[in-house]
Order: sequence, then C-alpha cells, then structure tokens
Amino acid sequence: MQPVEQITDEISLKELIQKLGEWFKYLLSKWMVIVFCALLGSGIGFLFASIKMPEYKAVVTFALEDDKQGGGGLSGALGLASSLGIDLGTSAGGAFTGANLIELMKSRKMVQKTLLSSCLVNNTQLVLANQLLAITKLDKALANKSAIYKDFSFPLNAKQEDFSIQQDSVLFLLYDKLFENNILSVSQKDKKISIITVEVNATNELFSKAFAENLVTNVAEFYIETKSKKAKNNVAILQRQADSIRNELYLAITGVAITSDNTFNLNPALNVNRIPSTKKQIDVQANTAILTQLVANLEMAKVTLLRETPLIQLIDRPTLPLKKDKPSKAKYLLMGGILAGFLTVLYLIVRKILKQVMQ
Repeated sequence: MQPVEQITDEISLKELIQKLGEWFKYLLSKWMVIVFCALLGSGIGFLFASIKMPEYKAVVTFALEDDKQGGGGLSGALGLASSLGIDLGTSAGGAFTGANLIELMKSRKMVQKTLLSSCLVNNTQLVLANQLLAITKLDKALANKSAIYKDFSFPLNAKQEDFSIQQDSVLFLLYDKLFENNILSVSQKDKKISIITVEVNATNELFSKAFAENLVTNVAEFYIETKSKKAKNNVAILQRQADSIRNELYLAITGVAITSDNTFNLNPALNVNRIPSTKKQIDVQANTAILTQLVANLEMAKVTLLRETPLIQLIDRPTLPLKKDKPSKAKYLLMGGILAGFLTVLYLIVRKILKQVMQ
C-alpha cells in the first residue's frame, strides 16, 4: 500500500504544478488587459492627487495641572484647617481629568459652541459653522435636497437655545462631519504626562487655526469653572456671613457708645439703667469672636479656591502659515497602478473559474 500512496502524492504535486503553469500562461495571455488597467489606475491616482485640495494642520498642545503632585504650603494650610475642625470642601473630583477631559473636548456641547464662534477674515467676522459648511460641501448637498436650505447660514453671535429645528439639525450634521472627515483629533500621547494635543485638519487655513484655538479656550473656561465651582460657592457664603456679622458688630459698638453716653454720671444706686450698656458689650464680644472665626474660615476658603482653580498652560499654538499637507502625485500614481493591476488579475481569475464551473 505504501508505494501507491507515494505515487498518488507525486501525481497531486504534478497536477498542482501544471495548474499553476496554466494559470500563469492564462494571465500572461492577458498582459495587455492587465497593463492597460494598471496604467488607467495610475492615471486615476495621479488625477486624484492633482485635484485634491491641500489640507492645513493646526496643532494646539497644553498641559494640565496634576492634582496628585504635592500642593506645598496650600496642602499644609488645608491640613491645619482640617485638624481645627474647619471643613472647607473638597475637590470637584476627577470628572474632567485625563481621558475624561479628552472626551469633553470632543463632546457635542463644546464642539457646537466652538462652531458658533467666529474668526476675523479680511476685517470681517465669519461664523466657523458657515466655513465648515463650505469645507464639507454640506451647504450644496442640503440646498439640492430641499429648498429650505437654500442660502442657509448661521447668524453671528447666535444663541443655540433660540435655534430653529433646521438650524439644530444642520449643527448636528456638522458635528458628525468633523469626525467622519477626520477634521478634529484630540489625543494624549502619554498617559503618564498630562499633555493633550488638539489637531484640526481642513482645507481652509484660517478655519483650522481659529477652530483649534477656540475649542481649547472654551474647554479651558468650562473646565476651570466646573472644577472650582464648589470652592467659589464656599467663599461667597463665608463672605456674606462675615459681612453680616461685621455690620452687627459695628451696630453693637455704636450701641455701647450710645448707652455709655446715656449712663454718664448716673447715680450708682440706679444700676438697672446700666443693663442696656452691658447687653451691648456682650453683643460686641460675641460678634467679635464670631467674626474672628469667620475671617479665619474665609481666608482658608480662599486658599482652597486657589488650590481648586486648575492651571491650563498652553505649550504650542498654531501660527500662520500652517503646515500644508498636499498628496504626493508619485505615491498616488504608484498606489493606483498596483491596486488596479491587482483587481484586474483577481477579476480575470474569478471569471475563468466561473466559466469552468459553468462548463
């Protein structure tokens, strides 16, 4: 039985070699078709690279304050306050740190707010959303779809809460276009380093620069406001209490002076007339003690506010002219030829197999 198996294997190998030879001869007989399609693909690739608009890249990098690193004297002051039983509130938490901050920058709220901002072009304020409509050609697509969107544009200094359904829907589409066309990219290259990079790639140079800068500004303001909101509220409450007690103290001091004048050279036997003066003096002492404690708490709350106010430091910001990214004609010519040639060979093989099956 063993010799028969060896013969069968040898015949299978010969058949395989023969089949490969037949396929090679078949493809070789179609070399003109393959070469023609490859040249056609190269031409299409070259044409695409020639007509494709160049993109301008705007890059903004900024660093975040790291709460985990020591707070120096501020931490010591807060520890002292805690040991004295003074509760000045804690941090707003890590809701907008690290990866969460990246998601905040890509959130619909921040992006749409930035799109409704404007930039100065030839001494004219232009809304970024209108520029993005032209960049993505969404304005023409909407105009062809419905007459409602003919000559559509967003007004300057518009408030989103006053928008119509059409304006909201267009703004929604623009948000999706930013990520579908890879116009906006936010990343943190190293998780150990709190440095975030914002990249905007668009065919409009001024749009790329303005959108990147405005987005970082809007997110920074929202981040700082949210992170320090609780500490600000504590300072405001303590400030009102301190002002109220201070006014009461001033009134009590004035009352002591008035009652002292009324009891001047008073008969020592009439001690009952000295009671109002004594009461006012007690009010002065009580209000003084309360005000002293409130002032101490207020100063500690201000220290907490300084600690809770995060630092966002810009490292790099885009400057004109921006980096221009133009497709390489040679690269697209070569890629187009290889892709077209491969697809042609694949088509010829599939067609021949189907013919053999039908026969």
